[in-house]
Amino acid sequence: MINVALPKGRLGEKVYAMFEKAGYECPAIKEVNRKLVFENTQKQIRYFWVKPSDVAIYVARGAADIGVAGKDILLEYAPDVYELLDLQIGKCRMAVAAPKSFHDNGEKTLKVATKFTNIAHRYYADKGREIDIIKLNGSIELAPILGLSDVIVDIVETGATLRENDLEVFGTIVPISARLIANKASFQFKTAEIEKIAAEIGKQVMA
Repeated sequence: MINVALPKGRLGEKVYAMFEKAGYECPAIKEVNRKLVFENTQKQIRYFWVKPSDVAIYVARGAADIGVAGKDILLEYAPDVYELLDLQIGKCRMAVAAPKSFHDNGEKTLKVATKFTNIAHRYYADKGREIDIIKLNGSIELAPILGLSDVIVDIVETGATLRENDLEVFGTIVPISARLIANKASFQFKTAEIEKIAAEIGKQVMA
């Protein structure tokens, strides 16, 4: 049995559709209920829904053999997993944004609000820029508006929320998309099964 951690929400539904199309359907997953675990014994596959940011933990710890996580999570937390495939869905970007009037003259420490502290640290370290990281968990856009930070580092999809709050993107750090990941031990012991799944889903990505 291959255990698959799916991210809850719209992304997870898209991912499951890819698995289904690849021949790993599980009809029970489409039933309206509160169950979190679904399996198809005939196909030897078991799915479970988890919070998107937790997928990599389930995979790294071996509760799941494979799963789908955003590149942002992989970059931020560097889980000990194999990254098998870029699914080319859930596309967005990690970016630096600030009020339209912002200008970084480089003279004072830059105050950066973000929940992606490791990504922000690496980005500014590469630039040799001195920063003060302010860790926030939600409503990051509020920080520069209220003067808590100079800029924010956050995921940007359409940019609508930024525009509505008079902020704009000042630079893209890295493009983000959903990735198929595997537990290292599982990949060693279930190589053929996992590679077959990756290959079938890969055909959809290439189509």
